[in-house]
Amino acid sequence: MLMCRDLARIASDYIDGELGTMDKVSVKMHLLMCGHCRTFIGNLRASVELMGAHSSQQVSESIIRRIDERISESLKADRTKQDKPR
Repeated sequence: MLMCRDLARIASDYIDGELGTMDKVSVKMHLLMCGHCRTFIGNLRASVELMGAHSSQQVSESIIRRIDERISESLKADRTKQDKPR
């Protein structure tokens, strides 16, 4: 089963259509069950489209990876906060 942190690591590849069939199916199954990740993928798609529409230059892969890493860290921090007993 694909976990949220796993999806965050491969989200750009998913959006770019660079995943193999099995990984693509795993992502789609996860998105069916996880509203947070559906929102994340939607926001990431919108960001990529917005950057593409307003930039004549290609964004470097390292910048995209850093954004993915920060998003992944943020998702992990949110999950940690949700898992703490109150």
